[in-house]
Amino acid sequence: QVQLVESGGGLVQPGGSLRLSCAASGSISSSARMGWYGARMSWYRQAPGTQRELVASITSDGPTNYADSVKGRFTISRDNIKNTVALQMNSLKPEDTAVYYCNVFWSTANNYWGQGTQVTVSS
Repeated sequence: QVQLVESGGGLVQPGGSLRLSCAASGSISSSARMGWYGARMSWYRQAPGTQRELVASITSDGPTNYADSVKGRFTISRDNIKNTVALQMNSLKPEDTAVYYCNVFWSTANNYWGQGTQVTVSS
């Protein structure tokens, strides 16, 4: 079992930046640590009245994928030593306002979500 804790959300003006971080909390079993290394890590977001959508993902060997709406502005990265995944968000827009969730997946039985962190872009 892996518990994920997100941090870094908040209120920012349009054009500003935020960095979200997601870390595995507590001790991680050796089997979970092995799974983490091969996991696909992602950030999703959900605005009020909308479905949760994929923002960015990164595979174990590095290739990344981004939603068209954030390409060129957001960057996802991972640190397998520290068991963290981050999302650097630049040039933020009001439409980026949402609750952001991190996700770590390496099998149907190992699909973990964080509790979510609020990002509000407003002047």
